[in-house]
Amino acid sequence: MTSAVTTDKSATSTRPGYGQLLRTPGALGFVLPGFAARLPFGMLTISILLLVQHATGSYGDAGIVSAVTGVSMALFAPVMGKFTDRRGQSAVLVPVVLVHATAVSALTALALLGAPLWALALAAVPAGASVPQVGPMVRSRWAAKLEGSPLLPTAAAFESVTDEFTFVVGPVLATALCTGIHPAAGLATEAALTLLGGLFFAAQRATEPKLAAAAANGEQHASALSFPGLRVLIVAFLGIGAVFGGMQISLAAFSSEIGNPGANGLLYGIFAAGNMTAGIAMGAIAWKIGPRRRLILGYIGLTAAASVLWAAHSVVLLGALGLVVGLCIAPALITGYTMVEQLIPAASRTEAFTWLTGAVAFGQAVAVIVAGRLTDAHGSSYGFLVPLVATALALATLLTLRSKLAPKAPSRVVNSSARTAPAAAPAAERNRVNERGIGHRTPVTVD
Repeated sequence: MTSAVTTDKSATSTRPGYGQLLRTPGALGFVLPGFAARLPFGMLTISILLLVQHATGSYGDAGIVSAVTGVSMALFAPVMGKFTDRRGQSAVLVPVVLVHATAVSALTALALLGAPLWALALAAVPAGASVPQVGPMVRSRWAAKLEGSPLLPTAAAFESVTDEFTFVVGPVLATALCTGIHPAAGLATEAALTLLGGLFFAAQRATEPKLAAAAANGEQHASALSFPGLRVLIVAFLGIGAVFGGMQISLAAFSSEIGNPGANGLLYGIFAAGNMTAGIAMGAIAWKIGPRRRLILGYIGLTAAASVLWAAHSVVLLGALGLVVGLCIAPALITGYTMVEQLIPAASRTEAFTWLTGAVAFGQAVAVIVAGRLTDAHGSSYGFLVPLVATALALATLLTLRSKLAPKAPSRVVNSSARTAPAAAPAAERNRVNERGIGHRTPVTVD
């Protein structure tokens, strides 16, 4: 017992870093292909938007097709998460990436051939439904490989930053391909990356979680939606998705209005730079305020920043405001993902992550439709109203239901693991403490 306490004190004295995490044996084998396979998620919507707008000349029609893709993905993502828990990652991922590459290729061909809107929308359904849920799969591999390790909280932060990188770099890459090479280049690259990255990731069988691990605590039948905290987080992530969708449409329209379509890539790149800067900082800071308070404060900042986008009428001002919006997204997004660890039991977390990912896609899809229609009718300034309204509604929900985001008493962080439970506590309880990362980080205050 003495040695166990000594080990925990040692763990709290040093903060595990990203470098140590990536030196974990076998980690790069699933991190790199996992990134290649999940980056296309950030490319899909904007690639469809730019291709269909090029083919039809309408941002509204382009928004509808993009929205159908996002809604389809949002509806099928949790289903895919459940199948993954029951059948295994490789068994689900291999057929899914094959279907996705085929569906995206068909959608691209129809757009280039001038197919009507109904045909494009119909083709968008399988393209969205087959988006592979690689992010939750990577998180599950980290959890299985680092169970009981002080590196587990670091892995959670790393994955949040990677998700953020995907959300902001994917659209920039897609925009550059569509505007600099060919309107279909974004979707072609998205399909290729999904196929190659997905197959390579699925081939890493050595780090794939065992099916038995998902059912170890007997809670495999519990739906993640049965936990109120997740439902509140879903609303918050819908608002964040609306920011991404509204920015994509409105920045593209603004660039066209000023006669400089290439400015779209620059403006979105500035937005991405702010997002990534804040994301990296979020993963490196030892926070002394609770995650619930961080989420609310971050969302207040996001709502305030989004509320003035509509008033920007120059590239410089819009770039500056986009940078601020980007800086405010990361705290809300990363904190929301991190809170899943506290609010949702381990057996339901993969499904929970897919619900949040789907919420971003759904919010983005609805925002693209609404902003597209507003932009076609009134100009880009009206498209920027979508992030304002969406974040304001989400913030009101967070403030009203913030009590649902409080972690259960057993998961509260205290000064050290030695004080969390008596030394003679059952091994199962000590394992649960380790899974939550208690005793492995500098003490923080839970809100």
